[in-house]
Amino acid sequence: MADASGARPAVKVRVATVADTPLILQFIRDLAEYERLLHEVEATEADIRRDLFGENPRCFCDIAEHQGQAVGFALWFYNYSTFRGRAGIYLEDLFVRPEARGVGAGKALLRRLAQRCMEADLGRLEWAVLNWNAPSIAFYDSLGAGAMTDWTVRRLDGAALERLAAS
Repeated sequence: MADASGARPAVKVRVATVADTPLILQFIRDLAEYERLLHEVEATEADIRRDLFGENPRCFCDIAEHQGQAVGFALWFYNYSTFRGRAGIYLEDLFVRPEARGVGAGKALLRRLAQRCMEADLGRLEWAVLNWNAPSIAFYDSLGAGAMTDWTVRRLDGAALERLAAS
């Protein structure tokens, strides 16, 4: 997707605004569809507005634009490493529309998060990727992201979460 000079038009990354709420939810749904998990999406626009743009934001979002069009997003929040003694960023979702893959949007979104880590003296940037997602794994490997093979993600939700909370 180069222009006549052979150069790629730049991807711009900006902080999402409340006006992006429907777009963010659509990106979430598009990502879930790609991951074969659309049936698990329960999020609503009200949820996105509350948690990203409400009085006490719990997560944050950046939007990648290419040629004036929103083509991807990164939704993230701060975590904390007790071993490092500093906060970090956990990337919950990264998605670029299929037709825009290859223009540098994914890398631009990750670069912006890495810059945030450097600017705020954060200890790390981390995320999870589905084991079958070979294109994404290859992309992350190309950036130097290491796999945490000694760790297994565990989750409590639904009835199990309710049972533990009530016990």
